[in-house]
Amino acid sequence: MTTAGRLVHLGHYVGSIENRVALQDQYECYFLIANKHAFTTRAEQPAEIRQSVIDIATDWLAVGIDPQRSAMVLQSEVPAIDELTFFFAMLLPFNRVMRNPTLAQEIKDKDLGDKYPFGFPLYAVGQCADILAFRAQLVPVGEDQLPHLEMTREVARRFNRIYCGVDPRTDDKDHLAAGGLLPIIEPKLGRVKRLVGIGAPNPETGQLYKMSKSLNNAIFLSDGADTVRKKVMSMYTDPNRITGKEPGEVDPSKNPLWAFHETFNPDTAWVDEHRELYRTGRIGDVAVKKKLVEVLDALIDPIRTRRKQYESHPEEVIEALRQGTRRANEVAEETIALVKKAMKQDYFGRRLSIP
Repeated sequence: MTTAGRLVHLGHYVGSIENRVALQDQYECYFLIANKHAFTTRAEQPAEIRQSVIDIATDWLAVGIDPQRSAMVLQSEVPAIDELTFFFAMLLPFNRVMRNPTLAQEIKDKDLGDKYPFGFPLYAVGQCADILAFRAQLVPVGEDQLPHLEMTREVARRFNRIYCGVDPRTDDKDHLAAGGLLPIIEPKLGRVKRLVGIGAPNPETGQLYKMSKSLNNAIFLSDGADTVRKKVMSMYTDPNRITGKEPGEVDPSKNPLWAFHETFNPDTAWVDEHRELYRTGRIGDVAVKKKLVEVLDALIDPIRTRRKQYESHPEEVIEALRQGTRRANEVAEETIALVKKAMKQDYFGRRLSIP
C-alpha cells in the first residue's frame, strides 16, 4: 500500500484488506507499506509521508493484521527491492511501462500533465520488485492494480526465459518446475472490485468516482461515529431517480447509498425490501441513510476501538514494523542473491543487518 495519504478507507478494506486478514490463516504473508513510492508525487512532504507510514501501520493492526503471523514491511528498509527494480527496469521497454492504464489514469486524475518526475513511471517497475522480492504466489489487490500485476507477470516470464532458460511456451504454473526462479503470480481480488466514493459523479461521464483519499470522497476506518454519520447523511444520491407513482431506477453504479448497503449491510432481506420501497418512492434517502449509519458504525467501531489502543502505544506499532521488516529482509536478501546468481553477477557475498 502506497502512503499516498494518512489513512485506510472502506475502499481499501473491501478491495484487499479483508483478503489480507483472511489469508493470514493460509499463507506466509508479507504486507508492504510502499513509502518510497509516495515520493513520486509528494517529494516535498517527507514529514507527511513519515506520519502516513505510522497511520497505515496502525490501521493495519486495528483491522486484524497480526504481526506474529504476518510481516508488516517498510519498503524503504528493504534494500534488495531497489536492486531488483534496477534489474527489472531492463526487462521492460519504456513505452510498455507508459501504456500501463493504471499509470495513465493516475497521471490524469492527479493532473500531472508532463511535469511528473522520472521516478513516477519507475514506481510501476518498483511494484514488480515489491512483489517478486518475496517470490509471492498470490497478491491481494483491488481491480485497479491488475495492470501492475500483469507487468509483474511479464517481468517474471522474461527473467525466467533469459536467465533461467525456461522455454517461452511453458505454462505460467509450470515455470518453477521448469527451472525458473520467479513465480508467475496470481491476483486475489476483493469481494468488491471498485467501491465508489460518497461524492458526486464525474460531470463529463456521469460515472461515480472510486473512493479515494485525494478526491475527498472517502469514509476512513479511523473516522469517529459523528464523522461517519455526517458523511453518510451528506452522501450523494441520484437526483434523477423518479419517485411517486412512477417507479424509479435504483442503480448502485449511480447511487453510492445502495452500493454501500449491498456491500456492507449483512441483512440482505432488509436491503431487498427497502430497495423496492425506495424504487417506488415509499421511502426516501434519509431513512436509508440512517440505516447505513448503523451498519457502518457496527463495522468500524471495533476497529476504531483497537486503533485507539495502538495510538496510545506507538512503540508497539514501530516494533511490529521492525519485526516484519527484519523477516522480510531475510527473504528479499535470498531473492537478490539468487537473482544475481542467475544473472552471473554474484561476485561477492554480502550480509545485511537490520536492527
